Amino acid sequence: MTTVGQLAAIEAPSVEYGALSPMLIVFGVAVVGVLVEAFAPRRLRYPTQLVLSLGGLVAAFAAVIGVAVAQTRDGGLGELTMSGAVVIDRPTLFLQGLLVLIAIASVAFMAERRLERVVAAPPPDLRVSDGPGAAAQATLSSVEADMFTPSGAAVPNTDAEFEATRAGGLTTEVFPLTLLAVGGMMLFPACGDLLTMFIALEVFSLPLYLLCGLARRRRLISQEASLKYFLLGAFASAFFLFGASFAYGATGSLQLGAIGDAVGEAVNTPGGDTVLPLIALGLLAVGLLFKVGAVPFHAWIPDVYQGAPTPVTAFMAAATKIAAFGALLRVFYVAFGDLQDDWEPAVWAVAIATMLIGAVMAVTQTDVKRMLAYSSITHAGFILLGLVAFDQAGLAATMFYLAAYAFSTFGAFATVAVVREPDRQSGPHLSGREATDIVQWAGLGRRYPLVGAMFSMFLLAFAGIPLTSGFIAKFDVFAAAAGSGAGVLVVIGVISSAIAAYFYIRIIVAMFFADVPVDAPHVVKPSILTTSSIAVCTVATIGLGVFPQPLLDLATQAAQFLS
Repeated sequence: MTTVGQLAAIEAPSVEYGALSPMLIVFGVAVVGVLVEAFAPRRLRYPTQLVLSLGGLVAAFAAVIGVAVAQTRDGGLGELTMSGAVVIDRPTLFLQGLLVLIAIASVAFMAERRLERVVAAPPPDLRVSDGPGAAAQATLSSVEADMFTPSGAAVPNTDAEFEATRAGGLTTEVFPLTLLAVGGMMLFPACGDLLTMFIALEVFSLPLYLLCGLARRRRLISQEASLKYFLLGAFASAFFLFGASFAYGATGSLQLGAIGDAVGEAVNTPGGDTVLPLIALGLLAVGLLFKVGAVPFHAWIPDVYQGAPTPVTAFMAAATKIAAFGALLRVFYVAFGDLQDDWEPAVWAVAIATMLIGAVMAVTQTDVKRMLAYSSITHAGFILLGLVAFDQAGLAATMFYLAAYAFSTFGAFATVAVVREPDRQSGPHLSGREATDIVQWAGLGRRYPLVGAMFSMFLLAFAGIPLTSGFIAKFDVFAAAAGSGAGVLVVIGVISSAIAAYFYIRIIVAMFFADVPVDAPHVVKPSILTTSSIAVCTVATIGLGVFPQPLLDLATQAAQFLS
């Protein structure tokens, strides 16, 4: 029984609100967004949510800069807060700033709206099995629509969905859901203990499960993607939680620093037992490698990336990798660094399989989104080379790679969203659907030179062609791996890059040199929000390839964890 004296001896946790302000701002705005959904009139929700989300993210980015400036002025590596549960150090601030920038572009992309021809009311006898021919007899109307279903709870092709479509419904709850995911992602690489890390994992995963099932077009595929992501994500979270329990049983603590001290003592003590820590690390790695999309935990990525609404896919492809790799690096560097000789062969195997399998599978794809999904798997293998290096150069190279890849992949998916199938009178409910078949992109660059040039730039960056951000990122991470004695991995990485270059160049050739198909897609004119997002990603892709030194220096300065 706890006495009054014992309660008095318990110290209240120290909460540094200034250091936590970026995350607090994002979570606070997300909560306000939920209240807006509950109480604001329907016609005011969209503009209110958009202004609130963008304003909150800009304020959070300013807070990240403020915290970084304060830490630089004080000359420290960072600070522990919430009794060590949250670590605000240089890698945390670097990754949080990058996450907020991607989140700003994501919210702008999600806010895209345009007039589309839709089925205003279905025929009385229309059923799901009737197909597009039956829908051709329906009444047509033009409504202002976004890329999300007007009724997420409605069964596809039912009266409820048609009614929501006719009313011009907008799923504005995507804005607070996105902000909740961003807040969890910002916390994930900042966690100082495994329990807080698990909470952060669930906080950003649950909104993503919902967002994946809200696509306006191809509703059944979208719902399938959501269900697959949820089920596999639940298994991965269970592995992570099981690993945390083993870590506690082995070391008596969930704090990463304390785990690192206990593991170091076991390694340096003759006869020390490291079996339980290794089991803990293996289980934790399953949960983290699932989130980064590394082989053999990658099966969810192609289906989810293809089925999710493209703004959500772009957000996940860029932001989830940043958050997951940040947490992965912290766990390996801070808690289990002394076991490097034991876990390094396993990481080698995962990196090799991820690079090669991702590249080989991408060659066989005929859908642009699935091709980019396997490309993201391949890049996860490249980023793992920074972990293999396991030094300051490897950490800096990893963070620079995350920044370069985030802007390129976001820009690529955003460009995919503006290429649409033509309006078909035989199936007006399908008009405006994204044209993602590679065959449909034949001649696109000749008909729309600017779109073709920007998408080609992103593909060349993925391939690692000089004067793009991808070349600098690959060179940096390969150099770090080679410097640590992993020259074999570098050779395999170069081979994987050569394989990947084939399918990137294949799309470029199709866009500029292939004959235009009879039923060629068109490029819709995006709003200023989407245009700005794509333009920023294009500038970043080129700028980091031509003038990479400022960001390289920033990543090098930030490459030191506070234990």
